[in-house]
Amino acid sequence: MRRVLILALALAGGGALAAWVTTRPAPVAPDALAGLTGDTARGETVYAAAGCGSCHAAPDAEGEARLVLSGGYRMDTPFGTFVAPNISPDPEQGIGGWTLADFASAVTRGVSPEGSHYYPAFPYASYTKMTLQDVADLKAYMDTLPASQAESAPHELSFPYALRRGVGAWKALHLSDDWVMDEAPGAELERGRYLVEALGHCAECHTPRDATGGLDAARWMEGAANPSGQGRIPAITPDELGWSASEIAWYLESGFTPDYDSAGGTMAKVVENTARLTDEDREAIAAYLLAL
Repeated sequence: MRRVLILALALAGGGALAAWVTTRPAPVAPDALAGLTGDTARGETVYAAAGCGSCHAAPDAEGEARLVLSGGYRMDTPFGTFVAPNISPDPEQGIGGWTLADFASAVTRGVSPEGSHYYPAFPYASYTKMTLQDVADLKAYMDTLPASQAESAPHELSFPYALRRGVGAWKALHLSDDWVMDEAPGAELERGRYLVEALGHCAECHTPRDATGGLDAARWMEGAANPSGQGRIPAITPDELGWSASEIAWYLESGFTPDYDSAGGTMAKVVENTARLTDEDREAIAAYLLAL
């Protein structure tokens, strides 16, 4: 019995160690960013495509005030309420003191400068496909935005979701830089895939999730329940959408559907972002959606 007990304790200890190693944060190595210099003009495009202001501007901000990324937007989900933090360049309350490695680790790996996991309400599961050059460009642009001294509010989560270490297990299941659309022949479709699957993180709303909260790639873009519990986010597969490429591109620029309806809710914020992209980028998004 003593030997059995020792063996059981050894196995339990080994399992706990393996779980600890598997769930530990994995930041971007600083040498992966060596030689990268950010470009603010390109960063502004990345910022628009990634929709940073949609979540991190103050909820009641309008116009130029939406460039002040003071946070405060509340996201109600089955796991609790997540509150978008201050990511302005303020060195005390925002991210003004972050290095490029800190920023890249947060955006593409969901790891804080202190080495803890961010919750995947921050769509780093999509941003993990971003190029590091785009990450550097994005930081360069965000460093030019107005600073805010607003304090970030804590998330409102219950046990066990308040345990950040558990996010490491979620990442082990769901964090991958593989493309859902394996083949993207041609420059336009490749760009569309990058804008939709990575920067635009469209699937975060338009794809159903499994029991663990990960995106169900087998039902890619087939529509999903609204995390707030109010209504449903529509499918945008070709058969369900039924729009032409030019109609999709026009919607992303103007917010008007072919039936002369207009974008509302959070999609109206998305259109504010896609309207700032080039015609070629909107056409690339349309090409991707119609190729699904």
